[in-house]
Amino acid sequence: MRTYIEFVASRLFGTGVDTLVLWLCSTFLFTSYWGAYVVSPIISFEFAVMSNFLWSYCWIWRKRIHNKNSGDFWIRFLIFNASSIVGFLIKMLFLLIFEKIFGWDVVYCNLVALLISGLFNYFLADCLVFRKQSVISQR
Repeated sequence: MRTYIEFVASRLFGTGVDTLVLWLCSTFLFTSYWGAYVVSPIISFEFAVMSNFLWSYCWIWRKRIHNKNSGDFWIRFLIFNASSIVGFLIKMLFLLIFEKIFGWDVVYCNLVALLISGLFNYFLADCLVFRKQSVISQR
């Protein structure tokens, strides 16, 4: 339960990063529908992924990392980014569904979609990226 609470706390920060970058991009950089509802979320997503990975690697699952070196860091980041991309696709699906159904602003659609994709991301981070090592593989 503690890990999940830490995950949620770190993702709140990541949500802040995601939302700020999304707002900046959709308000100041991109004015078209495609720019605001597709390109801006992609950019904000990558900023949030790096933030979330750093929190996960350095704080949440630090005790599960036994081989701390740059190779391990980047391999985990690539796996984390790939799993986050799947979560992002889920987020985008719901973001666009909420926009079509409710006509909400992109920032509101994004926040609700993040709640749904967040559960999926926790499961992947816990079971795949930072999984517990078996006793045999630690030898």
